Parts: sequence; C-alpha cells; structure tokens
Amino acid sequence: MGSVTSSEAVMSRLVGAINDHDLDRMVALFHPDYDSRQPAHPGRAFVGREQVRANWAAMFAGVPDFRAEVVRSVQDGELNWSEWAWHGTRSDRQPFEVRGVTLFRVRDGLIVDGTLYVEDVEREAMGIEDAVEGMSGTRPASDR
Repeated sequence: MGSVTSSEAVMSRLVGAINDHDLDRMVALFHPDYDSRQPAHPGRAFVGREQVRANWAAMFAGVPDFRAEVVRSVQDGELNWSEWAWHGTRSDRQPFEVRGVTLFRVRDGLIVDGTLYVEDVEREAMGIEDAVEGMSGTRPASDR
C-alpha cells in the first residue's frame, strides 16, 4: 500500500513543479537513470534525468504560460496511469494543446520509467472516415 501513496504524492508534486515551472524541483522527482519510451514515436526514447531537464527547459522557454492538468489517474502498485491535458501559448504566439496518457513507475519516491502516449491536439478536425482511410487505405462505409 505504501507505493500507491508514494505514487500519488510524487505525481501531485510533479504537477505542482510543472505548473510552477520549477525545473529543479521537477527534475528531482526523476531517477538519474529514468527510462522514457514513446511507443508511437520510438525515436523519442531516452535514458537519464538530464534529458528530462533539457526537454522541459525547452518546453518552459517555448511555452512560457505552460499549464498541466491531470484529468484522471489510476494507481496500480508502483504504476501511475494518468490522462494529461497540457496547454498554453508558444512563444511564436501559436496555441499549444497536447493531450495524452502517461504510465509512470515510481519507486522509492522517484519516477524510474515512463511510457508516454501524448499528441498535439489537431487544429483541423479530421472525420473518422478520413482517419480510417489514412490508416488502412480503405474508406469505411458511412451512414453520415
């Protein structure tokens, strides 16, 4: 039961550090050998909290009003499943909106690994028929 409380507390501190743009406080929540994976984008995988620092320093610089919200989360032992909403305005005045799910494993009060499924929210909505056709090469029949 201790790891569940620990995971919840670590995730709460993570959201607070992100929204305060406190890079040091945020990075301190990650294990030095943090292992990050993005299965839909395998080239984005990395190991090490210093890359977390570099990534988030760029995020805070590029989106000066960056805000994060955990929409909902579930604890499964050491594993925290969270649905995130990130938003703000980029320094080039473009809107910034990202949604997705993260799976963070927390041990001894540190995030040791993460699997992230996060994507930019599309600005021009694509209908389901177009999306299925884009994935499969075949357009579905539609009642619309």
